[in-house]
Amino acid sequence: MTNKTNLPASPQVLDPRLLGRPVHLLPHFAAQFAEDLAAALRQPALRRYWDGFQLEASGFVGPPDSSQSGRWLGFTSGAGDAGGIGFALERSLLLSVLNQRYGRRGAAPAPSVDPATVRVTATEERLAVVLGQQLASVLSKRVDANLARAHNEPGAASTELVPGSVPPAPPSADGWTLGITLRQAQSGECGQLWLALDQDMVARVLLGLLPERARERAPARPSVELGTALQVTLEGRLVSKEITLEALFALKLGDIIPVTVGRADVLLAESRLFTAAVTEHNGSLCLTSFEDSD
Repeated sequence: MTNKTNLPASPQVLDPRLLGRPVHLLPHFAAQFAEDLAAALRQPALRRYWDGFQLEASGFVGPPDSSQSGRWLGFTSGAGDAGGIGFALERSLLLSVLNQRYGRRGAAPAPSVDPATVRVTATEERLAVVLGQQLASVLSKRVDANLARAHNEPGAASTELVPGSVPPAPPSADGWTLGITLRQAQSGECGQLWLALDQDMVARVLLGLLPERARERAPARPSVELGTALQVTLEGRLVSKEITLEALFALKLGDIIPVTVGRADVLLAESRLFTAAVTEHNGSLCLTSFEDSD
């Protein structure tokens, strides 16, 4: 079993719930989940479906191509802030499990078939829901266990995930998706499946990974809106004038450059956010009457 982790380049950095969280420990979470999944595949509840399959690799990956993953299923615990998990798998893998589960006992595995030549059945769709619920629950239980450890609380029974009422959208390029590769022991063929974490679930994952020493040092701080806590520096550009190089080099001490002061540009890192009127107050220039820049 191997654990491969390839974190997205821009992982939801604008979500204030994720600021300051130990994102660098996500590979550790992926390794924890891989161990849990490998153990779960040996338990009777999952073995009746996944008998003969072994975990080949698991880790955070980019979102799969829609031609690979097909339809996504969503699972949630029903709690408002517990988050949700999306699930998808290659249809070839689903058909292998279907044949294993409902094929003739003791028979050799059937040769792989082109999924495009096999009609989708209601049994296949129900099986996808069962498999997704199993694997999403393994992930959810790991999150709950980490949260219990992080808060020095005894491990409580995890809430079983149930299918969501609305199918989730495929994960975006800046989302968090666990990619899992399973190998069928007899045929040696591999198939892939994916678990996509929404922002609420990612926040819970990161909170459970917060190192104990950091939790002890962190003072309790009242929650504030991001807009009230984020400080930025604005610059006001009062005037600009274009002149030729000839006129510039001809300037002498005492020369006057005529300019007209209109509305000033208010900049954030060279990006114009507002325009403002220039006024005088107690001998100082001030900006007022701010308007959004077009």
